[in-house]
Amino acid sequence: MSDSFDVVVIGAGPGGYPTAIRAAQLGLSVACVEKEKVGGVCLNWGCVPSKALLKTAELANKIRHADAFGITVGEPSIDYAAVVKRSQGVADRFGKGVAGLFKKYGVASIAGTAELVDAGTVKVTSSEGERTLTAKHVVVATGARARVFPGIEPDGERIVTYREAIVSHDQPKSVTVLGSGAIGIEFAYFWNAMGTEVTVVEGLPEIVPREDVDLGRELRKQLGKQGIRFELGRFVKTVERAGDRVKTTLQDGTVLEADLCLVALGIAPNTEGIGLDRVGVALDRGFVVIDAYGRTNVPGVYAVGDVTTRGGLAHTATAQGHVLAELLAGHHPVAVRYDAIPSCTYCQPQVASVGLTEEAARKAGHDVKIGRFPFIANAKSYGAGTPEGFVKVVIDAKHGEILGAHIIGADATEMIAEYTVARTNELTTDEILHTVHAHPTAAEVMLEAVAQGLGVSVHI
Repeated sequence: MSDSFDVVVIGAGPGGYPTAIRAAQLGLSVACVEKEKVGGVCLNWGCVPSKALLKTAELANKIRHADAFGITVGEPSIDYAAVVKRSQGVADRFGKGVAGLFKKYGVASIAGTAELVDAGTVKVTSSEGERTLTAKHVVVATGARARVFPGIEPDGERIVTYREAIVSHDQPKSVTVLGSGAIGIEFAYFWNAMGTEVTVVEGLPEIVPREDVDLGRELRKQLGKQGIRFELGRFVKTVERAGDRVKTTLQDGTVLEADLCLVALGIAPNTEGIGLDRVGVALDRGFVVIDAYGRTNVPGVYAVGDVTTRGGLAHTATAQGHVLAELLAGHHPVAVRYDAIPSCTYCQPQVASVGLTEEAARKAGHDVKIGRFPFIANAKSYGAGTPEGFVKVVIDAKHGEILGAHIIGADATEMIAEYTVARTNELTTDEILHTVHAHPTAAEVMLEAVAQGLGVSVHI
């Protein structure tokens, strides 16, 4: 059987399915091939179900401290299996939503494993046999998986990655988490709130190492108060099963024992076995090299999302998909602003940032001013019982441009959008200062941080 389309997208995650839908909306004939579940890792095993778990964790901790609000409740009783079941229900609902959108816009959803035969031909293999698709444009959106190292190989039972951890109905009594990026920290926060003993191992000097060091330091302080242990500047030598336990041996000889070990040491691209080498697509450390519009070095072959050198976040993948779909339809889209993509970690307090850290701004040669304002000085945050954290803004001293913004606080991941707009549109401190922020709101801290950096704040 042979089918011809304008666009064939390989992968239906947060990069692939928006590319397919938008291209179809623009009048192109589109097929999207997915070997597992529509929605990809983000919707089924990552972003979406994990946020449902984290909301449960937040609620459990609020109940534990309800007496501060004059409400007597006591220690909550947690049905761990029900918590996980709810999160999977959320994921399933949105997976069906994507399938419905495919149907609505006429995207041919094809189940199977795809392989490039040449730049315009894709072979799909499924339980029903083989099918050959031809297309003017082929988009690789195969995503990524958990990165593993020799001596630290997951077994799917006691040594796991996020995929096994997110669906397990069995609560571990103790966990060793390897890596303190967003995945590691979010699981650490969730398990700790459920009553699990958690130790996080990080090879670098501070947690969430891609964030501004001040945010990492404050987050470690707050999570430490909640009971999470940290081993910083400690690299892992081996991880091995010891019956129903896991022994994690650090390079200095220290041995950590737990019921479970989560490997959260970054991602590896899914580029093997899909014909990229046959077609001649350029890779960098296994990731597909693309330009600002998603084009590879091979005409007619494109890529979006975590499989690319410019991926790593679901919303980056979606933005890439929109831009690429417009390009394929013959439009002239604005390229993705990779220097203005927000980063979020959804523990409590939350962490969110956009743009340059203070260290990066100084290394780049900027003369900077730093604005900083704590949530404890904000009436809404204090009254809501969420006084932890602060906003830090990195300002270009000469032109007033917002070079970077860094938030740690209860609603950081929602609030970062204002600074992202500022960064994307190269706004200055004037635009922030002259924007009236409603009172009382936690968002006032965003204005106050800028004001403090310029020496005009009246609230600190």
